[in-house]
Amino acid sequence: MARIRTVKPEAFSSESLAAVSLSAERTFFGLLTQADDQGRFRDQAAVIAGQLWSLRREHGPEAVEDDLIQLNDAGLICRYEGADGKRYLHIVTFAQHQKINRPSVARTPPCPHHDLGIPREPSPQTQGALAETSVTRPGGLTEPSVNGESAGQSPFREHSPQPRGVLTEPSVSPHRPDLGPRNRDLGSTPLGGASAPAPQSVSAKDLIGEYAAGCPHRPPQDVLNHLGREVKKLLAEGISPDHIRTGLDRHRAKGLHPSTLPSLVHEAMNAAPSLAAAHRPWTNPADTAAAYGGDL
Repeated sequence: MARIRTVKPEAFSSESLAAVSLSAERTFFGLLTQADDQGRFRDQAAVIAGQLWSLRREHGPEAVEDDLIQLNDAGLICRYEGADGKRYLHIVTFAQHQKINRPSVARTPPCPHHDLGIPREPSPQTQGALAETSVTRPGGLTEPSVNGESAGQSPFREHSPQPRGVLTEPSVSPHRPDLGPRNRDLGSTPLGGASAPAPQSVSAKDLIGEYAAGCPHRPPQDVLNHLGREVKKLLAEGISPDHIRTGLDRHRAKGLHPSTLPSLVHEAMNAAPSLAAAHRPWTNPADTAAAYGGDL
């Protein structure tokens, strides 16, 4: 069920959102309204297209899958497989920007990269942090405590002074070092100014893994092996991984032989852009049977 959610003004100056297309940004804002109170949702491009783009027929499941790939690459969402074998996605900074009053019980598996407490390198401020436990007071009341002392009653502790002019670096997830801080504020600016991050190398294994994850059913291993060989050749030629991704997306949609991948990548690189049809605002049809072919 859709929910009312908050969009902060700084989202429109976010460098992370500026790295994706406008359609991917719209899909991201739409996911905020569809995700549960833990920021999770089923990773089904067709369902997301039906809920967020139902009146924009030109933006179907294939286009939404491209949006999700962009959002995942930018670190705005995390796509994962739950213990039930189904695909889910998690909005990484959801807890930072959405304050949920009386959240509902979680019905989706937790994100293994963000919800299960994966160890991270301790920052100078968190070294020697006190463990949280609980303490039982007279009458059976249980209160959160720190090393046996109830919350709010622990003695005052001074922080060690930081040398002047020294900035502390945020902790980095060991699983996705390219994303920087795991829960980055949408409007934050990375240390050192607004310079673009260094390009990350992408292997054939990574691209084939993305390809297989986007298929409704896992392709035969021979198909994946053949595609992997073709991808290695294209990467060795210095072809951009983005062009190879687009070619793989077209190959998935058309179900062609793996040997056609170079042609599809060539089409993605050099095909002349088609002239887009003029936008017509949606109106409620007077004759629904004629408009929808009697499918309603």
